[in-house]
Amino acid sequence: MLVKNEIGALILRVTLGALFLIHGIVKFQGGIENIVGWFESIGLPGFMAYGVASIEIIGGVALIFGLATRLVSALFALLMIGATLKVKLSVGLLGNGQMAGYELDLAFLAIALYLAINGSKVLSVSHLIFHKDSNELKKAA
Repeated sequence: MLVKNEIGALILRVTLGALFLIHGIVKFQGGIENIVGWFESIGLPGFMAYGVASIEIIGGVALIFGLATRLVSALFALLMIGATLKVKLSVGLLGNGQMAGYELDLAFLAIALYLAINGSKVLSVSHLIFHKDSNELKKAA
């Protein structure tokens, strides 16, 4: 059972990482200044666009490789909560015909929360680096 859960977590981790990485890259490719302007138009400081896009790119890569999975996933959960409350909530779960709703944000939030709570060890750089130390600590205790 544990192996199935870890394989499931690996699938969720890599998928979420890839999707956030793509979202971050698109923000820069499409012209980050456009995103800055859009942030300002919805009442957010424009500089936050750089932070969000950077978190998406760096965090996406980190998740794909399994580095700081719980921390990155918690950051992604916060991004999804912010996006839902600030932008998508008013258009509803499925959108309003002009803008997508928050159904995808909700799915990303659920995946991020799962990973923030449970982590993901299979094919994880963090697990490879810290696993030996944690086993030695358990033996010492």
